[in-house]
Amino acid sequence: MSSPTSPADLVILGGGSGGYAAAFRASELGLNVVLIERDKVGGTCLHRGCIPTKALLHAGEVADLAREGEQFGVKTSLAGIDMDGVNAYKDGVISKLYKGLQGLVKARKITYVEGEGRLTSPTTVEVNGETYEGKHVLLATGSYARSLPGLDIDGTRVITSDHALNLDRVPASAIILGGGVIGCEFASAWKSFGVDVTIVEALPHLVPLEDESSSKLLERAFRRRKIGFELGSRFSGVQSTDNGVKVSLENGKEIEAELLLVAVGRGPVSEGLGYEEAGVQMDRGYVLVDEYCQTSVPTVSAVGDLIPTLQLAHVGFGEGILVAERLAGLKPAPIDYAGVPRITYSDPEVASVGLTETQAKEKYGEVKTLTYDLAGNGRSQILKTTGAVKLIQAEDGPVVGIHMVGGHVGELIAEAQLIYNWEAEADDVASLIHPHPTQSEALGEAHLALAGKPLHVHG
Repeated sequence: MSSPTSPADLVILGGGSGGYAAAFRASELGLNVVLIERDKVGGTCLHRGCIPTKALLHAGEVADLAREGEQFGVKTSLAGIDMDGVNAYKDGVISKLYKGLQGLVKARKITYVEGEGRLTSPTTVEVNGETYEGKHVLLATGSYARSLPGLDIDGTRVITSDHALNLDRVPASAIILGGGVIGCEFASAWKSFGVDVTIVEALPHLVPLEDESSSKLLERAFRRRKIGFELGSRFSGVQSTDNGVKVSLENGKEIEAELLLVAVGRGPVSEGLGYEEAGVQMDRGYVLVDEYCQTSVPTVSAVGDLIPTLQLAHVGFGEGILVAERLAGLKPAPIDYAGVPRITYSDPEVASVGLTETQAKEKYGEVKTLTYDLAGNGRSQILKTTGAVKLIQAEDGPVVGIHMVGGHVGELIAEAQLIYNWEAEADDVASLIHPHPTQSEALGEAHLALAGKPLHVHG
């Protein structure tokens, strides 16, 4: 085995969100970077996650608008869903972004290596029989779609999100195991395509990590959309039938459908990659790190879905940038994970930043909450969407949680994250003028009401 070059400043294993963000920022800061990826730069987010699912959800929204044009006085009807056409649209979006990303890798003079890498020491990674040495190694090998013990994924009747994104047909019916972000997004898109959907969730609510009020609003909206769900129901088994699958629940219920989508979360890709042998501390497959994403081995860092932080592409970006800046001798601040915006892109969308009411009470004791109904927001009425903005404020202190449900409210979370991260108080936001008529006014009006000067609020 030969060493193809003198040691790089940074060798990165994995070219997904965390890995490529670190590569770009490190090269920008003058570091010599080697980026190793076994599949395609962009990782899960671009090829099998964020981008393709949002494309499906947008196609679903177009289908719903065609179906429901009459309510806006526009005579439209839906002739059908052409899954080949939907997939061509989705793949076109991916392809354009992928080309752009490849161009950036070249432009930044990053040494890009295609192949399956393995950590062989605290400073070396082996790929295709070659050893790449770095002063520092960054592990960014991401995650895979998890299943449950004894639940075999066959790729046709029992599938993961990876398979679901490449379906060549619209199934008549589907059971979705898991009511988290992935499960709710697929339920929403498939319902828009005309699929009869039932979600099975072991916990008492859909999107269980969100504030309970948001979960309840989403459940109410899903009921209106005739998306079925079994909450507090544990899966006990699945068997094949003539037409698909029959799923059994621990409460004795049985549900039949054409296919079962397993959306029970994502697990870290770390097995057999040499991490533990190099002395990296692990827990249940995750790599453990400190607040600066450094592992138990000083020359090794880890980011993204591989570490037990929020499994979000933008968190991977943030962690990758943090590591690059630390290695370049800058002094970046650790990430406040509560201050990271979270969005479920279903219809309606669920968006949040900061603490839930339960978490805020645990941290601050007394809290003040305010809920502003989107019924009072002109733009939301025009769009015919319902939902609410909920604010949580530490007693006589800053706003520590913002939770929103409604069509396209994910676009409002950028302002909400500034409010949380800059520790704004209700008065600070109340004095800012929001443009009319926009949904962003709902955020402004909620803060006006919280500051004791409500405008379009009843009672």
